[in-house]
Amino acid sequence: MVIKRARRGNSPITVDSLRQNAILNALGASSVAVVLEHGVLLPIALRQEIYDAEQPINDVYFPIDCVLSVVARMIDGSQIEIGTIGREGMSAFPLLMGASSTANVCYCQVRGSALRIPADVFRELAASDPAFRQLLDRYLQAYVNMLGQLAACNRLHSINERCSRWLLMTRDRVDSDEIPLTQEFLAMMLGTGRSGVAIAAATLQKAGFIKYAHGIIKILDRPGLEQAACECYEVARRQFAGLLRASAVIGTTNQEMS
Repeated sequence: MVIKRARRGNSPITVDSLRQNAILNALGASSVAVVLEHGVLLPIALRQEIYDAEQPINDVYFPIDCVLSVVARMIDGSQIEIGTIGREGMSAFPLLMGASSTANVCYCQVRGSALRIPADVFRELAASDPAFRQLLDRYLQAYVNMLGQLAACNRLHSINERCSRWLLMTRDRVDSDEIPLTQEFLAMMLGTGRSGVAIAAATLQKAGFIKYAHGIIKILDRPGLEQAACECYEVARRQFAGLLRASAVIGTTNQEMS
């Protein structure tokens, strides 16, 4: 798989764009000014690299309507997704825990846009803005909880259930019923072969839950897809729902104070 390098952009960030990411929505007025000065709004392409394994992490990405994938890569070149990041969070887990690199790879799994700030600016914000740091810690805890749940999911639940769960989680992050996705990429996300993904997609399509054609999955029946998904979707949604509610409260408070 060819991973594209992240492009440098020069589109300015607006306050409205900050509000579209749960983490950035919690910034206080002084931190907002820092992000507006140092950040850029970027289009993120499919398979665009965010950071590589064992390489310095120079920037932090806050998805708006793209979805990032954290992937473990084996010696033989095989890969499997171990985590996803949407508009509820950011890409800087290693930096948040005091590291400057990680053993995993991160790149875009669903194209869209994201806000990017330099890693040193992120560190300064996390150190100087207590409310921001508190929300980052809450997000990290929710993310770790989700990793454990998904590890169990990949071991215990069927490919149909896992495919439904993945589609629902992705739909929530991009806020669209249409998801551009190839069978090859979905197979890697679910840790299975393309034949297994093809069977799962055909089963869900036959049930009328989705339509899959020309690399686009369209969700037709969300309630039906929720019934087809395993319990892990609801567990993951609850983990991040609290975070999103907290960011909305903090963001409202910050706006009233500014």
